[in-house]
Amino acid sequence: MTRTKKTDRTGMKTRGGRLAVIGALGIATGALGLSSVTLAAAPASAKGAVEITAPHTAQVGKTITVKASGGDDSAGYLHQLCVEENGFGEGWHQETCSAAAKGEARVTAQGTSARSGTLRFRAVLYGLTSAHDQHPVRLHSSDVVTVRVR
Repeated sequence: MTRTKKTDRTGMKTRGGRLAVIGALGIATGALGLSSVTLAAAPASAKGAVEITAPHTAQVGKTITVKASGGDDSAGYLHQLCVEENGFGEGWHQETCSAAAKGEARVTAQGTSARSGTLRFRAVLYGLTSAHDQHPVRLHSSDVVTVRVR
């Protein structure tokens, strides 16, 4: 049995006892009950994907366009997609991010390179609890795409 406590205008609130009932059920049914308790405690896995496209080569001074899209079926999350760049001996840094969106997020980054070399891009999908969330959760990242600037 579970104990309940009446709260103001919000209905009933469950307090404790639920685990004791599940544990008693597991003892009464033996090992089969224990395995079902273990399966019930396992978290569900969410599915999502992030894709990124960029040209294989680009010329110095010409515009490079990188497009990314991604989503996740996490319930209750807003998504924000960011394009990150790594090139010319620098570490990974964010180029641009999409606005917070429900469902699939899309972003396009455009820029030019002032010198020749190799640029690497990736897209990272973040989960947000609100449009102004200060602590986003990294959900997925794309494969790295390489652009050779000549």
